[in-house]
Amino acid sequence: MFTNQYVGFIGGGAIAEALIRGILQAGLLQPAQILVNDVNENRRAFLEASYGVTAIADSQLLAAKADILFLTVKPNVVEPLLTTIAKAILPQTIVVSVAAGVRLAALEEKLPNNPIIRVMPNTPVAVGEGMSVLALGSRSCSEHGEKAAALFNAVGKTVMAGEELMDAVTGLSGSGPGYAFVLIDALADAGVRVGLPRQMSILLAAQTLLGAAKMVLETGEHPAKLRDAVTSPGGTTIAGIHVMEQRGVRAALSDAVAVACERSREMGKRK
Repeated sequence: MFTNQYVGFIGGGAIAEALIRGILQAGLLQPAQILVNDVNENRRAFLEASYGVTAIADSQLLAAKADILFLTVKPNVVEPLLTTIAKAILPQTIVVSVAAGVRLAALEEKLPNNPIIRVMPNTPVAVGEGMSVLALGSRSCSEHGEKAAALFNAVGKTVMAGEELMDAVTGLSGSGPGYAFVLIDALADAGVRVGLPRQMSILLAAQTLLGAAKMVLETGEHPAKLRDAVTSPGGTTIAGIHVMEQRGVRAALSDAVAVACERSREMGKRK
């Protein structure tokens, strides 16, 4: 799928590094096929030394060489960056943006000849368990989407969605790791409250959520069915769940996703 193709990254931060590491570990590309640019010279040198990729100081030069170009930069950098590379980039180059809140229309206005894909990944891409949602632009076809998805599948799971769902995606999976960390921290505190050592509590909480998530993904069962299977009549689990429902945990999570979605929508209007 990627024979004799170059994949470039403008922006060498955490997301770019996670993708580079995952892509190489999956054997999708050879190090010589990956190009990376970053404004920080030390960061470029680190990525080149760590992964054997080619660091390029000039973003225009990188854009001219890449067959697939990742924009792994902060949202406020996107507009001036696109102005810089617009004349250098080839029209057939697939452009993949992970800049939160930057709409496809804004990207296509600056790069009117390129197929563009907008992606909302989340931070667990750093450990190969990310959730990335891809939205195709008006000049992108299924083949373009398949190539981008193959690269993101190296660091987790992917789904395709219309761009109109991206704010909702941001509220759920984009912000979701933060909610999960709060739950793990709260469960660990609860463990300490009932007498467990702190580090043991964190391990028990984190592994329990990891295992529960894996059961949902691998069995394909509805979470409610899996919950029913572990709640014996008059037992400990149903007693705990009853308190969670009384205290509004489910409603709090629902409201958190809704308000994060709305915040994403507001931020997008300013870009």
